Amino acid sequence: MFIDYITLMLINMVAGLFLLAYYVYAGLDDPYQNKWIPGFGITGAIALTTGLHMTLTWTVRGSFNIAFGETSVLFGILFIGTSISLAKGWELITLAIYGFFAGLVAIVVGVRLINLGLTKQPILSGIGFILTGLAGVCAAPTLWYFKNNRLWRIIGAVGLIAAALIWALTGYMAYWSHLDTFQQWVPAPMR
Repeated sequence: MFIDYITLMLINMVAGLFLLAYYVYAGLDDPYQNKWIPGFGITGAIALTTGLHMTLTWTVRGSFNIAFGETSVLFGILFIGTSISLAKGWELITLAIYGFFAGLVAIVVGVRLINLGLTKQPILSGIGFILTGLAGVCAAPTLWYFKNNRLWRIIGAVGLIAAALIWALTGYMAYWSHLDTFQQWVPAPMR
């Protein structure tokens, strides 16, 4: 059965990237880390659930299951891990190391989307993946070397917001389009 919930995944990522931008800007040295737990947990749960479903069942046509499903799993587990780590008072550095490799995946996907001309707006989607991936790649250096560097953190937050805005544009346009294109669609058993 064809199910397309990439729109949900995109807007969830928008919320997560804005949350992460705010955390990078103001939360890394916030003495009250508990307030960040629900946002990271909710974002992670939605991303992991939808990403796993898409990856395991191939709900949409073609390689979009890889591009959106697998990267959503990586994004989701990082956000859940962050939520748990903040709740337990654990260091975030191992998540940042994981984020480095997950970020590389997003960069590769972004470059390949542009290269293959996938999605309705391959350059925009590719740049969204690349910017999101750069955040993961830069997570470990941020926590190790630049945690107290205000300019570095502002640049990181701006990059995250730029990625979020790209995904917001993509996601909201997709909602607009999907409501039209799927208005007559019914599942196969109901035909």
